[in-house]
Amino acid sequence: MIDAYLAWLRKGLSVESLGQSCELTTPFLDRHNDHLQIYASNKNGNIILSDDGYILADLRTSGLEVVTPKRKAVLQSILNGFGVKTDGKRLFVEASSRNLGQKIHSLIQAMISINDMFVMARPQVAYFFWEDVRDYLDQHDVRYSPRVKISGRSGYDHAVDFLIPKSRTRPERIVQAINAPDRNTISSYLFILEDTHEIRGEESEAYAFLNDQHRTIGGDVIEALEAYKVVPALWSQREKYVEALAG
Repeated sequence: MIDAYLAWLRKGLSVESLGQSCELTTPFLDRHNDHLQIYASNKNGNIILSDDGYILADLRTSGLEVVTPKRKAVLQSILNGFGVKTDGKRLFVEASSRNLGQKIHSLIQAMISINDMFVMARPQVAYFFWEDVRDYLDQHDVRYSPRVKISGRSGYDHAVDFLIPKSRTRPERIVQAINAPDRNTISSYLFILEDTHEIRGEESEAYAFLNDQHRTIGGDVIEALEAYKVVPALWSQREKYVEALAG
């Protein structure tokens, strides 16, 4: 088994010289089914191995910025587990001739783990957008209760992301963070609002924060929300809604 694994590994590895550095292509695949590549360069007699910024850049193009304390903590815990560092752009390790193989393996494992942790787990990504909305409300001193359950006339309990209580100038407001706005997620939210309408009352307002950071929100999504008197709050235009939510 060991011989077979090492034979597969050796067959899948290739190296190309890039001037003062070299590019190592591995048999390990990322979520796009592309071979992971690492880059080696010399620094004061030691070897610096890095992903040349690929993994974190791929996360950003997938709609995930590692900028909040929670995300940074998760990322750092993975890096610590493999002894890998980051400068905010690339993942890297420093190796010597004695531990070069081990360091290559550690960097590859960190690249795979970070790719899986943040991108493949869709509920994790959705939670991060919920966290973005929560931080936005906190930043503007909006009073709210998170993850509130409301009973509907169907007999089911529904969880809403944020409930902003009634004030002297504004009615009760329900705010939902929708990371991937599509027919299914919008229909689900509209059902919650329809089912809880009698309990919430006529004056209650509903908002849907739509994550448009890396996607265009279709007109059908906007029209469906507006048809049910839900405010379609694009995340890129979130500052427009501060007064309505904080009042």
